Amino acid sequence: MAETDPLVETWRQIIVGDEKSWVLFKHGTCVVLVEPGDDLSAQAVAVLRESGPVEPGGPTADFGTIPLDTAPGWVVTGHHPDVLTYVSPTEVSQTGDNLNLAVGLTGRAKRDQDARDLTITHVEDKRTK
Repeated sequence: MAETDPLVETWRQIIVGDEKSWVLFKHGTCVVLVEPGDDLSAQAVAVLRESGPVEPGGPTADFGTIPLDTAPGWVVTGHHPDVLTYVSPTEVSQTGDNLNLAVGLTGRAKRDQDARDLTITHVEDKRTK
């Protein structure tokens, strides 16, 4: 049996609901497909291409951080509710008052990088056949 990428296992812990299909990109961004179509990869790429790149001063630069209970780290949200980025505790060195800002900026940068690379590392297909 092939080993599973630890990031895939982390997202399996994060995503609530066994029925949700999702696509994971190289730098940790996950696109949850609420209404999955025929080609999950193409659908996720289209969402991330449109909603992933960061434009300073615009809505794509906004972010929120959610500390996780099911895995170590945080999920960084943005203006698109189905585009989420995982940030591991090893990716941030700040503590205290600057922690949420550091986590958010790290996640936002990872999302931007994923939106420019568009390299898929995993597709979790939960569609019923």
